[in-house]
Amino acid sequence: MTLVALDKQTLVTLGQIARKAGDAIMTVYGEGQVAVTQKSDDSPVTAADLASHRVIVDELTHAFPATPVLSEEEVIDWETRRHWQEYFLIDPLDGTKEFIKRNGEFTVNIALIRDGIAVAGVVYAPVLDSCYLGAKGVGAWLEREGDTEPLTGAATKRISPIVVGSRSHQSAEMAGYLAELGDHELLSVGSSLKFCMLAEGRADLYPRLGPTSEWDTAAAQAVLESAGGKVVVFGDKRPLDYNSKADILNPWFMATAPGWDSN
Repeated sequence: MTLVALDKQTLVTLGQIARKAGDAIMTVYGEGQVAVTQKSDDSPVTAADLASHRVIVDELTHAFPATPVLSEEEVIDWETRRHWQEYFLIDPLDGTKEFIKRNGEFTVNIALIRDGIAVAGVVYAPVLDSCYLGAKGVGAWLEREGDTEPLTGAATKRISPIVVGSRSHQSAEMAGYLAELGDHELLSVGSSLKFCMLAEGRADLYPRLGPTSEWDTAAAQAVLESAGGKVVVFGDKRPLDYNSKADILNPWFMATAPGWDSN
């Protein structure tokens, strides 16, 4: 199997694909009221999710024909994907609930997984015109409004951490963790933007004590880790990994900004 090159050009290509998918999403977004249907797991799906899915799969298949694709909107059975050494893992529209609420906090996520590790990723927020890119051994950066800046976290470590949490998914366990944490500031943010805020230095901790799927986290994990941050299983030191079991649910995890020690 020919592996995808881990270099800046690959990230540029993935960023271009994410932007095309974002354009497809914004076409639906601009229509105003969006029809919503429920999938078998009771999660919402819209025409924007499906339009973005089609764009990404078509573009990835053209640019990287030897590399399989696993999408939230087209799940591949375990017996097939368990043998994959490398594949693209995508969430065509992460934060569908935020899309429906029209608050702009939704993203396009494209990750490259190799041997169970998220080695490269792109997170594009079309409303914010912000594209986060990162690959192991290459680095991470943010493209926004024509400017490019490296992602390295905050310049200095805060005494009281800024914690980001889900805008649409709260849990009693999260409330308990925050009570034990002590002095902090809590920001509620949708989609994979929470990881990106850590990479930017706008937040410090992202504890997720609730359910997520692998396509929710992979791209942004790659960006954050390429910027120097960490994503580990909560209460453990094991990195969050991928495609190691039949189901696609993540364990609870802790994401930390560059310069912070994980719990």
